[in-house]
Amino acid sequence: MVEVVDRIETERPGPVRVAHRATGRRRLPPGPLVGAMAQPVLFAVLAVTTGLGLVGWLAGVAYAATLGVVLGRALRRHGRWSLAPADHVTLVRALLVGCVTALVVDSVRTPAPIAPLVAISAVALALDAVDGQVARRTGTASPLGARFDMEIDAFLILVLSVFVATSLGAWVLAIGAMRYVFVAAGLPLRWLLAPLSPRRSRKVVAALQGIVLTVVAAGVLPRPVEMAATGLALAALVWSFAADIRRLHRIRRAA
Repeated sequence: MVEVVDRIETERPGPVRVAHRATGRRRLPPGPLVGAMAQPVLFAVLAVTTGLGLVGWLAGVAYAATLGVVLGRALRRHGRWSLAPADHVTLVRALLVGCVTALVVDSVRTPAPIAPLVAISAVALALDAVDGQVARRTGTASPLGARFDMEIDAFLILVLSVFVATSLGAWVLAIGAMRYVFVAAGLPLRWLLAPLSPRRSRKVVAALQGIVLTVVAAGVLPRPVEMAATGLALAALVWSFAADIRRLHRIRRAA
């Protein structure tokens, strides 16, 4: 998520761009600050209902603090003090991902409660279809909002892949790590970070990863079916990244 601060283009002036000249006394804009304060409340609910332990609390609080700081810096970098309507939906998704993170990390101490973990993941995935609609209907779509949404998706997939890997094997980690390996490769190979036009198949493949991992995490399928579904999801992800790399290479050669 840190990469969202440094890799995004400056936004054009629009209805979601709100100037604030007295930010020097505040560390965080109100949206991220409220999110950082709401996250521990959700952890408290998990502690009462699922027995979330200290390990999960520590991981969740670290996630919430990082989210608040990074999002706050991103807003200030782009001259904004408030979140757009769609960004509030994405922030709710981010808080749900924080809960999933806490539950998965806490599973090193005790078996994770499958029903809450799967339910929270499913809601976070379902809301992914909401924030885009809100942005389009309110005319407040922005590069920052799109990047915020994408980074939350990527982190949820990473956390779910870690959980599923404990039962299917370490190879599942490739699903969650691929996005971050691609970004890391873009540091020496700057042409990999060039902007790409939207591609529907890319969105479908990304959504497939979250759905498959959530279903496999639920443990409702026979193991051979879980292996096959996860393997197909990984193959689709490899194909999607390979297609993007080919496009980026052609852009580089043309330039």
